[in-house]
Amino acid sequence: MSDITEEIFLEPLSDALSRRYLAYALSTITARALPDVRDGLKPVQRRIIYAMLQMKLNPGGAHKKSARVVGDVIGKYHPHGDQSIYDALVRLAQDFAVRYPLVDGQGNFGNIDGDNAAAMRYTESRMTEAATLLLEGIDDDTVDFRENYDGNDTEPAVLPAAFPNLLANGATGIAVGMATSIPPHNVAELIDASVHIIKYPNASAKTLVEKYVKGPDFPTGGVCVEEQESIIEAYATGKGGFRVRAKWTSEDLARGRYQVVVTEIPYQVQKSKLIEKIAELIQNRKLPLLADIRDESAEDIRLILEPKSQNVDPAVLMETLFKQTDLESRVSLNLNVLDARGTPRVMSLRETLQAFLTHRKDVLVRRTKYRLEKIAHRLEVLEGYLIAYLNLDEVIRIIRYEDEPKAELMKTFDLSDVQAEAILNMRLRSLRKLEELELKREHKELRKEQKDLRALLKSDDAQWKKITDQLREVKKAFDPKSDLGKRRTVIEGAPDEIVVDLDELIEKEPVTIILSEKGWVRTMRGHVEKTADIKYKEGDREGHILHAMTNEKLMLFGTNGKFYTMDVRDLPGGRGHGEPVRLMVDLGNDHTITNLFIYKGDRALLVASTAGHGFFVSEEDCLATTRKGKQILNVSGDAEAKVCRLMKSLPGKDMMLASVGSNRKLLIFPAEELPVMSRGKGVVLQKVSNGDLADAITFSRKEGLTWQDRAGRVQSEAKWKDWLGKRAQAGKIVPKGFPRAISFGKS
Repeated sequence: MSDITEEIFLEPLSDALSRRYLAYALSTITARALPDVRDGLKPVQRRIIYAMLQMKLNPGGAHKKSARVVGDVIGKYHPHGDQSIYDALVRLAQDFAVRYPLVDGQGNFGNIDGDNAAAMRYTESRMTEAATLLLEGIDDDTVDFRENYDGNDTEPAVLPAAFPNLLANGATGIAVGMATSIPPHNVAELIDASVHIIKYPNASAKTLVEKYVKGPDFPTGGVCVEEQESIIEAYATGKGGFRVRAKWTSEDLARGRYQVVVTEIPYQVQKSKLIEKIAELIQNRKLPLLADIRDESAEDIRLILEPKSQNVDPAVLMETLFKQTDLESRVSLNLNVLDARGTPRVMSLRETLQAFLTHRKDVLVRRTKYRLEKIAHRLEVLEGYLIAYLNLDEVIRIIRYEDEPKAELMKTFDLSDVQAEAILNMRLRSLRKLEELELKREHKELRKEQKDLRALLKSDDAQWKKITDQLREVKKAFDPKSDLGKRRTVIEGAPDEIVVDLDELIEKEPVTIILSEKGWVRTMRGHVEKTADIKYKEGDREGHILHAMTNEKLMLFGTNGKFYTMDVRDLPGGRGHGEPVRLMVDLGNDHTITNLFIYKGDRALLVASTAGHGFFVSEEDCLATTRKGKQILNVSGDAEAKVCRLMKSLPGKDMMLASVGSNRKLLIFPAEELPVMSRGKGVVLQKVSNGDLADAITFSRKEGLTWQDRAGRVQSEAKWKDWLGKRAQAGKIVPKGFPRAISFGKS
């Protein structure tokens, strides 16, 4: 028991949690989510490439089952789930996901439609030429190796990376408290920029962008429509974004008709979901200029967009689609990477390329030293061989007759242990005269190479010249004129703003808006006159019916005092019973729509609550821009917004206001006593004891007070002045014949 208690110690919970969470966060950042700035790989990607090297899955060799690769990676380097490793392998093989695939896949590795790859037991893979460039020189002590997770093997901490893979293929990842998002770029441009930085280490982002790295180069092509100033700013700070649009063209058809053909879509946009979304928008009448979309893609993308009207300019049509669909998307840039010390930080374009070049210099120095060691060893052996050839008879005698030939050789000819061992291991066929000449030639060449390498180590300029030559040699593998190396994404400035007035382009059709008592809204084509024939859900009935045009805006007033604005064209069609209005606007379940009307913009409204407070407000001030609505009349407690009356304009001196309470008392007073506000609680219209304000209306002195009875007939009260008083009075009992519903009727 004492042994157990000795392991228990007291610690504040917050300290224990923070320390453990920090350890988890660091593990996620360094071992999973962020790539290394030197080779541009995350640990799982690096382990996949190295495991394929160990399996000799070279570009010229045969493919092997992906399951074998995944098994080796799990067993030796990456003890995680097989599916996560296979997903990483699949992405490295998808030519629509990475700009320069590192894995050459055979079989179904998924497609741009978003379909998943086949199971790992069905697919086969091997390395690409790009992957071998990342591994070039790994056996020459160019990088550090560390123990794997169980200590039974070793793995590289980073790959030599002959080209800047971080920017070439890009990376995305979400860690704890930080994320990275790096779009792919063109290798040839990156190499040219790197060579420039070698010559001018303080090169500005402006120079790099204007002369070399024009912008991202996505595997799916597309058009980057971003101002050059924004691109320069993004690369200078390491943070920003790029707008990418689909590439399209217009095809003329017979009889003056045309269709738009989309040949490239933005990066990381799934074609099937894009088509599905556009089709849904067409069905919901949210793309009024587009009639249909078809997919005629084979190996290349070909989406057909049919305009609803041939009078619409193709550029105008596409501008509306860019604004409402994923035919235009934004790709963010967040150059958050692990530097050479393993520290996460955001780098600029120049800093990223400099980090790569520093790594290449370190690789060059280590490789040179490794080669010098090999040369020194070989020269030592060759010098021993040459001594043996000069004293061949004595060497043979010693080997043949001495009991300890190795020791005797070392003593007689002053040889090292390595030289003596090499002589003893010589084959008899090597004793021919021709072999001696070959050894002398090799010795001479190695001496020259040794001299050159030593000079290289002593000269910083020579090292950078060597790196420049290496980069230019690598660039040949990514020739800008080849299919792999040529730029795919077109870089354009921000497009000219095309002002699209949908109200002018949308076909104006008459519709009838139907809002049931329980809040189900729909439209029916035409202006329906026989409203009695309209059917509702069981237990529901007529609430509000309104005639409108498809290019108009609908205003709704809720009992919460908010106004909501909706486009009539966005309302559901007449099939079925429609949809709940609460799904379209943020209206709580404890509130309802008390009135609705078509927005004109130049009118005024009388709004009031059941508490008896109200005011006048201009119609323009009530226009809402979001589904959350716009709060106009403030209500509190049990009070609700009750009155919403439309007027041609704000009231003048000849206008009167009549209000009636649930206690059936009527009060009339000059409308100018009520203030004009844009938002608020308002002032008291009428004091209603033991009840609520039921309704209110404005009328002119000349026309007099009128109301509608249950049959819809207009009634009037000639002696309306008998109810005349001051605002906030209690009023008098309503005149004979006033509706029992205590309402003046519809506006």
